[in-house]
Amino acid sequence: MLRIINFRVDVKNKNPLEALLVHKFPVLKDQIQEIHVVRRAVDARKKPHITFVYTLFVAVHNEAAVMKKLGRDKNVSTMEPIEPEPIVHGEQLLTERPVVVGFGPAGMLAAFYLAREGYRPIVLERGQDVDQRSHDVETFWKTGEFKAESNVQFGEGGAGTFSDGKLTTRVTHPRLHEIAKYFVRFGAPQEILYKHKPHVGTDVLRGMVKAMRQQIIAWGGEVRFGAKLTKLQLQANQIVGVEVNHEEMIPTRLVLAGVGHSARDTYEMLYKFGIAMESKPFAVGVRIEHPQSMIDISQYGIDPAELGLGAAEYSVVYHDKETGRTAYSFCMCPGGEVVASASEDGHVVTNGMSLYARASGVANSALVVTVGPDDFGTHPLGGVAFQREWEKKAFELGGRDYKAPLQTVGDFLVRQKGTVPEQDAAAPHSYRPGVVAADLHECLPTYVTDVIERALPYFGRRIKGFDEPQICMTGVETRTSSPLRILRDDDRQSPTVKGLYPMGEGAGYAGGIMSAALDGAETAIRVMVAYKPLMAQEGEA
Repeated sequence: MLRIINFRVDVKNKNPLEALLVHKFPVLKDQIQEIHVVRRAVDARKKPHITFVYTLFVAVHNEAAVMKKLGRDKNVSTMEPIEPEPIVHGEQLLTERPVVVGFGPAGMLAAFYLAREGYRPIVLERGQDVDQRSHDVETFWKTGEFKAESNVQFGEGGAGTFSDGKLTTRVTHPRLHEIAKYFVRFGAPQEILYKHKPHVGTDVLRGMVKAMRQQIIAWGGEVRFGAKLTKLQLQANQIVGVEVNHEEMIPTRLVLAGVGHSARDTYEMLYKFGIAMESKPFAVGVRIEHPQSMIDISQYGIDPAELGLGAAEYSVVYHDKETGRTAYSFCMCPGGEVVASASEDGHVVTNGMSLYARASGVANSALVVTVGPDDFGTHPLGGVAFQREWEKKAFELGGRDYKAPLQTVGDFLVRQKGTVPEQDAAAPHSYRPGVVAADLHECLPTYVTDVIERALPYFGRRIKGFDEPQICMTGVETRTSSPLRILRDDDRQSPTVKGLYPMGEGAGYAGGIMSAALDGAETAIRVMVAYKPLMAQEGEA
């Protein structure tokens, strides 16, 4: 198999890849058997000349002869695609079904692999199924009627269900492609297998998670909604059962804990049971919104529709010399909206969301600053208390009815409350159930707002119009990642309680849909290499 990297094609060139390859490498004429697109990125650094940059696997006849002629080209080499290692089941016998806590990406993929291999997992998800959850969330956005157990953070698919559905990750692992292929099987577009920055949008993602749940059930798994983990049952530091909703006790010796980064009461319960955990850094700040057309022109120099491209993205980073902190864009959502994302009564939290089409005309991104144990202490739950403090302040500033405090960049930089601008194309603001003019300095630490003040002009020099005075910012953004890490040993079990397997973003081991999904899958595999499938045991009985 040939591996061809840095293969550049003008975005307007619609010729087939095979013809383009033969044009660049004439030796490939009549030799190509199959072309597999591994990756396709967009390079707009020399706009208006914008190119796709491909990485390709190309199967050819007479590979040795072809390589002999191409051997000096540094962009061509030979290699075979790396496949994930096969799963080898262990021999220890299970006496009860494994329990998976949480049905976000980590929990879903853990349950998926366990069910596929015959382990018949029971999934406990405190929130509701995606259909009921979508109804509850939309009601909250329209009316401010908040439900503590069915919201943007809790329910089928996890927090990512109401997001841009980004499937990017910095993690490299052969099983990631396998997971992506499963996502395609259950409704994701084929392009996620090769795009440099794939996304599926909240609309496609909702269908995907529902289809994956149905497959888990078809394989013998069980998924319970409205089922909150409320207690662990231990014997000699070994899990022997879990309590659900303060009522039912389920016997089990294996708990794969994929709790979300907003399951604060679950964190507190686990801490009381002596589960080892530690505080960790994360970031807090605001959501900033721009006309999508402004971002498009800045990134491409032209309307992306003329190039056959979608809405443009951006990523900006500012390193503050005065404090050593970093300000950066996070979870940038092209053509999306800012959404109310509280998970506790009396708190205001922002996040971003887009449909697959990214066609709202409004770009939004978190603009956040790093914080850490030096700011909120080393107690494992210190970061949780820190988040709550500022979310409550935002709730108060917004009028105590889940409206969010809003301030324009111009008013923020001179530290005045100002007014909410008229909703128009130059100053969009999309947060529902509504916004209230406020000074965002009152719902964020001074050491955060000071850095944002210095970062905004810096970003404005990189993206024209980024810091224009009418641009709107909404607060507060606090759920960038887990505020703590639930510790685990090399075998992925808690060092203090055997049978507990912390995993995913909420446990501090992932940052996004794909890395959390991978961590869930790999945690399930770690269980499988130790234990024999229940279905195999039942078949032998």
